[in-house]
Amino acid sequence: MIDWLRRPDRQPASPRPIAPRAITVAGREMPLVIRRLAQARRMTLRLSPDGGEVRVSIPRWGRVGDAEAFARERSDWLAQQLRRVPERASVTEGSHVPYRGEALQVAWLADAPRKPVLDDGMVVLGGPRESLQARLARWLESEALRLMADDLAHYCARAGKAVPRLALSRAQRRWGSCAADGSIRMNWRLVMAPDFVRRSVVAHEVAHMTHFDHSRAFHAHLAELYEGRIEDANRWLKREGRALYRLFG
Repeated sequence: MIDWLRRPDRQPASPRPIAPRAITVAGREMPLVIRRLAQARRMTLRLSPDGGEVRVSIPRWGRVGDAEAFARERSDWLAQQLRRVPERASVTEGSHVPYRGEALQVAWLADAPRKPVLDDGMVVLGGPRESLQARLARWLESEALRLMADDLAHYCARAGKAVPRLALSRAQRRWGSCAADGSIRMNWRLVMAPDFVRRSVVAHEVAHMTHFDHSRAFHAHLAELYEGRIEDANRWLKREGRALYRLFG
């Protein structure tokens, strides 16, 4: 991520929606998403976890033209980030699948149940070999829903909130979201991350049930809800998050 600071000449009365744009990175045309954030004090540039879009966040007083130029001037840096996005891989017998921060070896046995079962550092399943990857993905999603439902109940209790509807997301660019009606969607791929990372995102979305922004009050509330260091979880996602998109494309 790249930061760039610019002081305001004046405060705009109300930010207007920013039309979608595009940018060419390493010969590839990509969406350029520019967002105004009320709490932002500087311009930040990053690549989405799956490498599918370029994102620039700007303060309320930021200029869209500056943001676009900021991204284009750093196309070489973006190309470097794009090269770091892991290539997609298939899951076969003997592959390793991340689960709650651990690498499980996939073991196929002809007489094993079709549904995957954990067994001493392995995930064991039978059934047709050709549907092995699809069944592992469904198992991971069911595990994600189970674990995230527990996380959600825990943090809602801490926040004094009723537990909202929970749904899984297959989003390519967001880890979680909290809708205006309070319902929460969580990226199922977080089941592959360590528990403290997954739980930090659930806590983040629960905090939005009280503060529907990223203000200081929001961050203070999140710090009260989440037991660990939110900085550690964010750092893990920035460093390792793209790897969660390598499998089960």
